[in-house]
Amino acid sequence: MKPLFVLLVSCAWTLIGAQNYYQALMDYLENRLLAIELTSEAMTGIKNDHSMMFKDLKGASARVDLVETEMDYVETQNSPRACANNAEKVLEQEAWGLQERDEGDKHSTITNCVEIISGIRSVKILKRIGSPKGMWTRDPKSSKLYVFNGTSGDTVYEFKSVRDFSTSLGVAGSRMIHLPSKWTGPGSAVYNGYLYYINQETDADVQVVKFDLMSGSVTDTAMFPMERHASLYTLNPETVADLAVDDEGLWLLFTPTDSEPNISLAKMDTSTLDIEQIWDTQCPRGNAEAAFVVCGTVYVVYNTRMASRSRVQCVFDVNDMMLTEEAPLLYFPRRYGAHASLKYNPEENQLYGWDDGYQIIYRLTIKTKLLA
Repeated sequence: MKPLFVLLVSCAWTLIGAQNYYQALMDYLENRLLAIELTSEAMTGIKNDHSMMFKDLKGASARVDLVETEMDYVETQNSPRACANNAEKVLEQEAWGLQERDEGDKHSTITNCVEIISGIRSVKILKRIGSPKGMWTRDPKSSKLYVFNGTSGDTVYEFKSVRDFSTSLGVAGSRMIHLPSKWTGPGSAVYNGYLYYINQETDADVQVVKFDLMSGSVTDTAMFPMERHASLYTLNPETVADLAVDDEGLWLLFTPTDSEPNISLAKMDTSTLDIEQIWDTQCPRGNAEAAFVVCGTVYVVYNTRMASRSRVQCVFDVNDMMLTEEAPLLYFPRRYGAHASLKYNPEENQLYGWDDGYQIIYRLTIKTKLLA
């Protein structure tokens, strides 16, 4: 009898233990489900808060754009108009091996372009690599992109496309091109498979080198009578001379001497590097940071030593077809500092800018000149 009683008690305790375990398990599962429900509610709240924050940010961005647009309007209404200078040739042409044209030929048409910039439509910041100063540009005759990091060197980085550059880590994935001599300043140009750059390794005057990017060899060089250590733009003293490309080919922006107050312009033959004609643009070098050429018209960009907002405030048309009242006063979007270089691509109507190490693309709007 006693063993049977012990067995019954043992079974009863076992059942009670199982019931307690089952109850504890159910309590645990209920608590976990409650925690999951609370977490789900919290996530829904966070998602809603995120959506509201995103809408607020979009609204703030739209308001900032509106304020900048209004500032552009105020600045263009109250700032002095950009100057449009008449085409006047540099008088000292004998030093460049050029002959003076007769009076009837002084205003002959140099280009067939009749377009000018009317505005900066948008801006796209690609990435930030390298030094505060440098240059990047795309060959208008291909999709290839070229990066010049710093203000001098013997290496150029070639990317297959803008997309490859934007998705790369730094300059990884690029083809490194080693030049036979060092380039100086962010004033190089790439056109139709050739690199044109200012040679740093000359003792006097300024030498332009034409380099075949496919074969890796120098095909031509030319020496020009300019002071070797003169600065073209006072806000970017590393720029001795600036090579520019537009619809009409290759141009050279320069200053003959450091005492010359204005920027000069020369039209170059891309094949021989011969100078075809030169002009005094009458655009001052003081407070200039960069310049570019579009359709035979020079646009000089100015700023202040304490970098503020870059603006085009002097325009020079080699064909003297621009009316003074249509000279655009263009303001660049407020960004990081000041441009070390601006390179125009005529196939895209875009500027490739280098701003405090950031690589930026400006899309331009173009209009037809009001021909006199």
